Amino acid sequence: MPCYVVQFCGPPADPSLFGAHFALSVANVPRVTDEEAMEQALAEAAAAREHGDVPIGAVALVEGRVVARRHNERELRGDPLAHAELLILADVARERSDWRLEDVTVVVTLEPCPMCAGALVAARVRRVVFGAADPKAGACGSLYNLCADPRLNHEVDVRPGVLAERSSALLSAFFADRRAR
Repeated sequence: MPCYVVQFCGPPADPSLFGAHFALSVANVPRVTDEEAMEQALAEAAAAREHGDVPIGAVALVEGRVVARRHNERELRGDPLAHAELLILADVARERSDWRLEDVTVVVTLEPCPMCAGALVAARVRRVVFGAADPKAGACGSLYNLCADPRLNHEVDVRPGVLAERSSALLSAFFADRRAR
């Protein structure tokens, strides 16, 4: 299957595909379901593990089409802010030259933490879809619910539990390996 995904992680090879032409480039990308997008997020999560990062991956969708993919890079960059969700929001906002991401769905393998959930709200993301719940730090329903707090200026629709078992298994294997060392 051909891959039409654009990973916003540097200057585009062809700048005409982005900026003012962003919506036009998205029109040529096939639509995916939340489950198909989660499959791509899981692949990104596996890439994080390769450089010692907690295996969390994220995919950004616009109109059901994948426009960006990222994974955790905290260890790789030595940056506490390099969570998959923050990286993907920054990439999409930069390419659009707009921080308002009202038509974006973020699909992520683990329930966002308070920092990431706050960023989703601040960016006015439409939806977040996550795999595994995080009872210790989840901020989309497990421990906190920043995405549905009526005191904030925006609420994000949340769909939990998509391919949760696979997301959870990836994380469990990573931490079991860490404990074994």
